[in-house]
Amino acid sequence: MSAQPRPEASTPGSAAQAGADRAGSGQAPEARLLTEAVTRLRRALRSSIRTDYPWETLPMAQVELLQVLGEHSPARISDLAARRRLAPSTVSGLIGQMISAGLVARDVDAADRRASVVTLTDAGREKLAAWTTAHERRIDAALGALDDDAREAIGNALPALFQLAENLGAEAGEGPPER
Repeated sequence: MSAQPRPEASTPGSAAQAGADRAGSGQAPEARLLTEAVTRLRRALRSSIRTDYPWETLPMAQVELLQVLGEHSPARISDLAARRRLAPSTVSGLIGQMISAGLVARDVDAADRRASVVTLTDAGREKLAAWTTAHERRIDAALGALDDDAREAIGNALPALFQLAENLGAEAGEGPPER
């Protein structure tokens, strides 16, 4: 993975730069930089996982559904769609692909026999566990390449990042994430 240029830490903090950033983009420099950092992290992680673990071909949309089902299973298609903020028809199509791949199964809802629910299969749980382990290994290696101060800064920022995620979820009409 090639190194990407990083914004200078002192540049965004200057009063003149902050005013220019707010005037030009309509957002605080911290919001712009955090958006850029999150985007780069997601892109780098997706790219590196495909390079380091070429067997990993599961589309991100399916991974996210597996993650939801790992936390909330069984679930109706409509519940999955609401949690992922996707159209039910989109989720239904993804679930159809995942059923064909043996990752999930469709069953009758015990509470309403007219409805169906989706559950993870053993293969789905194994795939999710392998995906999670591969990503954790990848991130652990990247963290290991940082100096102690950078690792400490990231560790100290984690509670605030979880709070930020909760705030964004609340703005989108979602409840706080379950941990």
